[in-house]
Amino acid sequence: MERMIKMKVLVYPPNSLILADLVERGGHEPVVLMKEVGEHVRDAEIDAPPMNITEEDLKRALRYVSVEEPAGLKGRVGLLTPMLEKSEAAIILADAPPTFGCMGCAVADEFFKFLIRKQGIPTLEVKYEGGEQMEAMVSAIMGFLERLSKEKKKGEKEA
Repeated sequence: MERMIKMKVLVYPPNSLILADLVERGGHEPVVLMKEVGEHVRDAEIDAPPMNITEEDLKRALRYVSVEEPAGLKGRVGLLTPMLEKSEAAIILADAPPTFGCMGCAVADEFFKFLIRKQGIPTLEVKYEGGEQMEAMVSAIMGFLERLSKEKKKGEKEA
């Protein structure tokens, strides 16, 4: 049996348990917001878990957005960019209902999708259509994850 090559796959929306589960079933490691927030609330620097944005998060955000941007955008970007920086691939689910995860801010949503595309990593963008189209969407995601394993394995042999 072939050894499965695991890649770190960013799921977007970043809090989507459904997409995270599909990535795990595809043999890869999902990069999700829940893990990032989990690390933050266990950090000694955080005084109160609801206030889970640190000074380091804000400094990191300023590498991507200007200081004039709204605090909510800077906070989200500061929290999400470590996920992007460690990702080797990404899945973006467009027009997803809140049950698939939600960014909570349209500007941050569009800006972070821009950052994902700009990263230059393999990215699958699939539109949520629901109903009978769900099978095709899941099939596209699983096919993408399978191709990731093959591409990484091919790249490792050449190296």
